[in-house]
Parts: sequence; structure tokens; C-alpha cells
Amino acid sequence: MTELELIVPTKEYKSQVMALRQTFFDNSEGFNGCAGLEDTDSYDDWLDFENRLKRAYGETYIPSSVFLSVRKSDNKVVGIIDVRHQLNDVMLKWGGQIGCSVLPDERRKGYATEMLRLALEKCRELNLTKVLICCDKENIASAKTIVANGGVLENEVPDEMNLGKSGVMQRYWIEIL
Repeated sequence: MTELELIVPTKEYKSQVMALRQTFFDNSEGFNGCAGLEDTDSYDDWLDFENRLKRAYGETYIPSSVFLSVRKSDNKVVGIIDVRHQLNDVMLKWGGQIGCSVLPDERRKGYATEMLRLALEKCRELNLTKVLICCDKENIASAKTIVANGGVLENEVPDEMNLGKSGVMQRYWIEIL
């Protein structure tokens, strides 16, 4: 599949990203991989990832790269994916290094699988050799996406951070070749 590309967010995509934000709120969706989009009403504020997230997380802040997943044929933002450059204790246990969200109307088209494949290329550029991705045990679609990209289930842990619905997080590792 070559119909998607990962693009660093710019002001060009403001209306689409803010519409995605509203869609997620309207559908009670999680904002996985959206770099705190749910916490700000301002696109310009959202674009200031590093400063905003450093203020929010303090010493536990982890640098990351945020990308819009854009369909090439019509320049439509179909999702957002975030690649953390490293892991801290919390992310090592429950969160992982990559978070991803796809618009509800764009699901079941293989986009999440392609987004993760493209994000793993970005990981390679960051000289990462292995990445951790976590998902809720009930999120079968995410688990299939991770496995399709080479993910190997290491274990399941209690979701003490209440990140998912089932109370159990699955931890997958992907080797970057």
C-alpha cells in the first residue's frame, strides 16, 4: 500500500486535525498517539509539542515525533501517529513507543497497519533497533496491526494506568531490521 504518507503537522492541516479532534470527542474515542490533542483547543498550541508536553509531564516528558497520516490521493488526514524516541518506566510498562489513532470512518482499510509500517521506518531513522508497542487486550484490531508489522507478544500486565477498557495491557516488541 502506498496511498498513505506520514507528514510532520503544519498549519495547512489545521482544519482537518481539529475536525479529527471533534470527531474523536463526538465518538468518545481515545486519543492514542495524538500528542495531547484532546488537552488543547488551539491548533497552534498543539503544534508546540515539545514545550507544551514538557510543561504537562515535567521530568517524565519523553521526546517524540508526531506525524499526520495523509492519504495521497486527496490529501486527507486519516489518522495521527506518535513515535517516542525512548522509554521511561511508565511507557516501558504500559504505554510503549508508538501510539496511533485512525478516524472511525477510515478504519478497516489497512491504514493503521500501513501507518505503523511507515512509523517503523521513522524509528529506523532514529537508530532505534527495537520498539515496544502496547494495546488493550480487547483491542483486537490494534493487536493484529502490531503482529502484521512483526510484533511479538512479550506479556500481559495489569493496566494500572487505566489506559484501556479491559484492565489488561498487552506488550509487543518489534525488531527494527
